[in-house]
Amino acid sequence: MSGTTDGAGAVTATPAAGVPVPVEPPPHGLGVSLPPADAPAKTEGTFPYAADLWAEGLLWAAVLRSPHPRARILSIDTKHAVEMPGVRVVVTHEDVPGDAGHGRGTADRPVFAKDEVRHHGEPIAAVAAEHPDTARLAAAAIAVEYEVLDAVTDPQLAFEAEPLHPDGNLIRHIPLRFGDAEAVGEVMVEGLYRIGRQDPAPIGAEAGLAVPRPDGGVEIYTASTDPHTDRDLAAASFGLEPEQVKVVVTGVPGATADREDPGIQLSLGLLALRTGCPVKLAATREESFLSHAHRHPTLLRYRHHADADGKLVKVEAQILMDAGAYADTSADALAAAVSFSCGPYVVPHAVVDGWAVRTNNPPSGHVRGEGAMQVCAAYEGQMDKLAARLGLEPDEIRLRNVMATGDLLPTGQTVTCPAPVAELLHAVKEAPLPELPKDAPEAEWLLPGGPEGAGEPGAVRRGVGYGLGMVHMLGAEGTDEVSTATVKVSGSAATVICAAVETGSGFSTLARQIVQETLGIEDVQVAGVDTDQPPAGPACHGRHTWVSGGAVERAAKMVRTQLLQPLAHKFGMSTELLQINDGKITSYDGVLSTTVAEALDGKELWATAQCRPHPTEPLDESGQGDAFVGLAFCAIRCVADVDIELGTIRVVEMTVAQDVGRVLNPRQLRARIEAGVTQGMGAALMENLRTTRGQVRHPDLTGYALPTALDAPEIRIVKLVEERDVIAPFGAKPASAVPVVTAPAAVASAVRAATGRPIGRLPIRPQAAVAQVAQQ
Repeated sequence: MSGTTDGAGAVTATPAAGVPVPVEPPPHGLGVSLPPADAPAKTEGTFPYAADLWAEGLLWAAVLRSPHPRARILSIDTKHAVEMPGVRVVVTHEDVPGDAGHGRGTADRPVFAKDEVRHHGEPIAAVAAEHPDTARLAAAAIAVEYEVLDAVTDPQLAFEAEPLHPDGNLIRHIPLRFGDAEAVGEVMVEGLYRIGRQDPAPIGAEAGLAVPRPDGGVEIYTASTDPHTDRDLAAASFGLEPEQVKVVVTGVPGATADREDPGIQLSLGLLALRTGCPVKLAATREESFLSHAHRHPTLLRYRHHADADGKLVKVEAQILMDAGAYADTSADALAAAVSFSCGPYVVPHAVVDGWAVRTNNPPSGHVRGEGAMQVCAAYEGQMDKLAARLGLEPDEIRLRNVMATGDLLPTGQTVTCPAPVAELLHAVKEAPLPELPKDAPEAEWLLPGGPEGAGEPGAVRRGVGYGLGMVHMLGAEGTDEVSTATVKVSGSAATVICAAVETGSGFSTLARQIVQETLGIEDVQVAGVDTDQPPAGPACHGRHTWVSGGAVERAAKMVRTQLLQPLAHKFGMSTELLQINDGKITSYDGVLSTTVAEALDGKELWATAQCRPHPTEPLDESGQGDAFVGLAFCAIRCVADVDIELGTIRVVEMTVAQDVGRVLNPRQLRARIEAGVTQGMGAALMENLRTTRGQVRHPDLTGYALPTALDAPEIRIVKLVEERDVIAPFGAKPASAVPVVTAPAAVASAVRAATGRPIGRLPIRPQAAVAQVAQQ
């Protein structure tokens, strides 16, 4: 018998002729690297994304967007567009039958601009036509007369500027006061930090299909990450009851925030209702950049006080977040920024003020690690400054101040979950450093800039920096987190029905593993998601691993009880004395042994369950309150090579240790961490959606730089701390947001170490990375 090895490293036996070989069942359940069920369809190109959908009698949509960041609309003339051959209908604000405003956090954004446009790219009208080119030409033929107004693009000026919105310019102010506001330390360092506008840059641009229903309603097929909220917003805008609108979730081609803007599906739904025909829109890359939310650009001023030994005494901070034209989820992002403004450190006293304001810049909203990422870059910069002032190593100043379970956040909340911050930092600190590049021609690729782009090798300096980050799990400040799931078992197969959207987080794989673990059934399918199912909430903050995974587990356990109770009664024992493994039911004493299929005896069993974590509370007028369900932590050591004459930077290695609670799928977990680190590195070095007086410059993937495979560093995950959170289902914590939060701070720290420059702006500009010695 010989054997071959597949791509995953598994050995496949090849028997000799006539020799039977037992077939080992594939591993399943929690803790194994179960591959995604949709992987073959995605690799073969048959997975159904919204851009691939089709319907009989299909019309195509196009949206007219404002070329100005701020202007008064004097008139909208659709006559020429309507008269074009092939055009079916043109809709504007006058054609919105229901609520004109929508928005995730605050319903302050119009479906179509009415009297005034407030940001570049704001929708003004939409067209449905028989051909996509006709739709685009018709949209361009709509004549809009503008009175261009002075745009307010500096968030610092928004406080004194005239109101840009009926609700005013200030969205939220959080004044956090913790301990003694008058406390001072023997040593004090100050810093000013600016964080740029990172775009989610999904691999697939937004798309959707709206199909009218005979009952006067509409079905919307789109890559929604929160279908029930999208349904409710659409129904309110269309003047319909929620049950008249159905949102069907298609494949999601990447989602780190961009799928949460319902603007495109609102336009599609209106056009479908007006024409009585299916209407499709596939956004261009430019439309994608202009339509969805971005990471909040943030200005941060910090002052850290410490004693002579480097122990923190007080943190003072001012945090100003640019929300863009509309509120969206800015209030939530600000709460995270203010709450985590001191980082995973013990700080006895804190005075922090945070503001989120409206401007005429592109809209900001939920992006992975929102709020926490911006402040992490700032407080870690301050820790580097303290270390330099006191003559300590950057890792040592951090170790003297790290948080542990039982410590207090500056919001007054006790950290009750596992907080192994010191263990994480020790793990990355003690990992071996990468070797220095050899002085050989083939090593030119290792220099910043690569061949033909790097300066002299003698100008390259290597820096080692550290970052410690933290994020909150689930929603915060009183958000009612709840999810519902149903598990059905028939024959030897099971089905999970849950409206938790698979955005790349791996929930659909996790749901299969939970049922396999609980019921011992290998064949588990996860049904597609639509709003006919009970709601499961948005796909962010690790919600679905915790809340939806918890609902699936409870439903599976209820089915398990239904399955085992008749057998337990028959043999006079409790269900606790029976176990299910590999599709077989056995008793503790071996008297009972049967298969799950035999126990079902042709019956179908099902159960529906909910999971709702313990409640939280809003921050009060002093920024105090138990606002978070739980926390997750990460430590990253970055090694970077910097050309101190040209300012070019190459990240050599990112060494990661992370607090994960419990590893549920090792391969999937590592992929999530590596992706998060890469996204964070992009924010540190290159990703910045640039604007000029509110006008987006180069809204495409040529003008907006993203890290590629050639930019991605070696990512070494040296430790995954599995200290289970007792209140979380399975004890697991979210994996992808905290490395995004931590990586930019670690990269900036490494560049500081290499150059001696303060590095207060992200992404890091080349001129900022030119060392002081090179300027002399």
